[in-house]
This record gives sequence, structure tokens and C-alpha cells, in this order.
Amino acid sequence: MASRVVFSRRSLAPLATLALGGMALAPATVFAEGPSDYKRKPIYDDFEIPSNPAPISPPPVAVQPTAPAEKDEEQTFKSPTPTDRLAVEVGKARLALYKYAVVAENKVNETMDKAFNLEQSFTGTIASLAPSRESGEQLMPGTIYVLVAAMAGSIITRNRSIILRASLPLALGIGAGWTVLPVTMRNVSDLTWKYEQRFPVIAESHIRLRDSIRKGVGFAKAHTEVGARYVDEKVTDARETVEGWVQKGK
Repeated sequence: MASRVVFSRRSLAPLATLALGGMALAPATVFAEGPSDYKRKPIYDDFEIPSNPAPISPPPVAVQPTAPAEKDEEQTFKSPTPTDRLAVEVGKARLALYKYAVVAENKVNETMDKAFNLEQSFTGTIASLAPSRESGEQLMPGTIYVLVAAMAGSIITRNRSIILRASLPLALGIGAGWTVLPVTMRNVSDLTWKYEQRFPVIAESHIRLRDSIRKGVGFAKAHTEVGARYVDEKVTDARETVEGWVQKGK
């Protein structure tokens, strides 16, 4: 049994070899043909567009019934809570504090403005007393002369009454000022008169005093002129008398 199987395998091997060799030596072309009645379906199908398309009507919209209007609820009065009352009090306190801060700030600003205005007024007043350059007046030597004149009056009246010791140095100083510094004294006089006009009583007293001084000076000048004329006449008469005596003596 085994020998038959071996023999059959050995007999089939040469046959298979011959078949393969014959196929290799005599090649043939094999054509695959399909059935003649088979037709392939095209990729794009012909689609005919109708000439008058039917209008497309929109789908009906479902109308929803409107909800009935709600009735207005009655407003009920509610008492403020402690937090609300505290917030109101804090707001009032802040407003009051803000008002006080604004008032204090305004007061400080007004005080500073007054101080600045006073400083500018003082500096402007001092600058206005100085003589102009065109006048050629110099303050330094003239001021020294005025002080020396006032000190001389104080030395002269040191053993006199209090009224004389107070008035004579002042009079000598003012006289020296009008003599040496006329422009500066004129500016000082105008400034003094400007401040005196704020007080009518002082201004009127000043006017009366000035008028009396002017009248006194006028009377003094008149009496001086009269005295000078009288002395001149007497001297002339005496000279003529002496000349007459001399002529008679000859």
C-alpha cells in the first residue's frame, strides 16, 4: 500500500514538470471577454430641468396664541431695613464732612490770596516811593543827610521840654528831606494823603493844619518883607541924615 502511494507520487512529478515546461515554451495570450449585453451605468445621470417650475409655497406658520396680559401687582410699602438706614446716615455724614472740607479749603484759599495781595501791595508801594532815574535823585546820601539833620535837632533839644524834643527833630528831618530828596518826599506825601482819605476826620485835620501852616508862612513872609522894607527905609534915612551932616560940616 505504501509502495503504491510512493509510486503514484513519483509518477505525478514528471508529468507536472512537463506541463510547466510546455506552458513556458509555448506561451499563449488569454483574453477575458464580458457579456455583450452588459452596459455600464454613466457616472452623471441626465437630469431634465422643467421649463416652468411650480412655485414653492412656504410652509404655514403656526400661530401661537398670545398669552393674556398679566395684571399689575399692587406695590406694597416695605419699611427700610437697618442696613438701608445705616447707609442713609453714612451718606449724610459724608456730605456734611465734604461741606466742612470745602468751606475750610475756601477759607485757606482766601487767606492765601489776601496774603499774596498784601505782599504785592507792600512791594508795589515801596517801589513807588523811589525816585525815577530821570530825576537824578539818589537815595543813599540824601537819606543820610536827613538822619543827620534829625539827630542834630535831637541834640539841640536834649535839655528842653518833651514837646520841643519831639517836634524839632521831626521838623528838621522833614525840612532836610524836602530840601535834599524833593521827589521822594513828594511821593511820600502823595501816599500819605491817599491813606488819609480813607479817614475823613484825619484828612480834614490835615487840610486845616496845612492851610494854617501856609497862612503862617505867608504871614511870616509878609512880615519879613515889611520888616525888611522898614529896616531898609530906616537905614536909608539914617544914611541920608549922616550924609547931610557931613555935607553941612564941610
